[in-house]
Amino acid sequence: MPHGRRLILAASAASLLSPARAAVPDTTTAARDRAARWLAAWDAQGIHRTATPGDEAGAAWLMHEAEQIGGQLSTESFKLDRIDPMRGFIEIEGEILPGVQMFDAPDTPPGGVQGLASRPSGEGFVALTELSPLVVYTAAFAEMRRTTRARAIVAITRGGAPGLALLNAEAFRNPYGPPILQVPSEAGDVLDAAFARGAALRVVAESRRVPAEGRNIMVTLKGSDAARKPLVVMTPRSSWWQSTSERGGGLVCWLEVLRALVAEPPACDVVFTANSGHELGHIGLDDFVARRPGWTADATWIHFGANIGAAGGKLSMVSPHDKLRRLLAEGFASQGGALAPTDTVPNGESRDIHRAGGRYVTLVGSSKLFHLPQDRYPTAVDVDAVADIATASARVAVALTR
Repeated sequence: MPHGRRLILAASAASLLSPARAAVPDTTTAARDRAARWLAAWDAQGIHRTATPGDEAGAAWLMHEAEQIGGQLSTESFKLDRIDPMRGFIEIEGEILPGVQMFDAPDTPPGGVQGLASRPSGEGFVALTELSPLVVYTAAFAEMRRTTRARAIVAITRGGAPGLALLNAEAFRNPYGPPILQVPSEAGDVLDAAFARGAALRVVAESRRVPAEGRNIMVTLKGSDAARKPLVVMTPRSSWWQSTSERGGGLVCWLEVLRALVAEPPACDVVFTANSGHELGHIGLDDFVARRPGWTADATWIHFGANIGAAGGKLSMVSPHDKLRRLLAEGFASQGGALAPTDTVPNGESRDIHRAGGRYVTLVGSSKLFHLPQDRYPTAVDVDAVADIATASARVAVALTR
């Protein structure tokens, strides 16, 4: 099946069931069973790209699970022009290699663009480059796109395993540079050979934009002390693929923290937000923050980032604040997590909080399947690690709200 078509497939929305509000006492076995059930359910929903049926299935499922636990459930919608890929491929002397366009780069003109395969991005050429999904957080990537004179760029994606490791569209609302077509790592040998013989390439990247809405799922717990500043518990819930280890571990942590704070009511207000729009430049978080002026600096934030409990991964904890770092070191002493240096600028949603001078902690893991379609349950996740990290996260969150 072509990669472009895979990108827009998703499961039908899950049905909502009647809530049963009760916090179940924790045991190691119970936490692991919940994690396995939640991860399997997430994986079964299909591809979770923003404002697609799989994204809506994830929203319906998360609302059901949150309703069972408790708190004031709500949603906030934001508008976007969803990109539906139509045609994406490279033609090399009659051979067709499928790909997926960058979602913050323009389409090619109808029929595509042609040029000689080139490593230097000279004017009129089709520039070939190899890119990791993490390159979007570098200034060099943006500079290359702004200054190149190439007619199009072909990005051979290099993740931790073979495949199509799609790059996030950090400038989704403001596309720039030339058209960029992303192709799987397996296409590298063919494109290297084309470059070596000076072959001409035709690059086609065509899509349609469809008015759509994404949704942030929220739960609010009122604190006993109205003078206390709020705590925000945040995790992204959208992605390019199923992304079960990328997103699933964070969602398990989010739900376990909710269970803990329903069982032990907080002194401060706590707002849980699970945001869509992650892969599109964090537009869901942008909407959440725009509705709450000043919160980036005034609230305390817990951010559950990517790959928490991924199979073979390592946990990293990020915070520039001494008191929060001590809490993380104590709370995750048995999980093998490493505290990042105090001057670390995090990737993902908490980067925006960091730049605003906010008070935050971020948990993030590593995964060789990051942004790859192979990131699936059960092989991509370590359920025991997910459950352990989620249980520790609940203890840390309770301590923050005392």
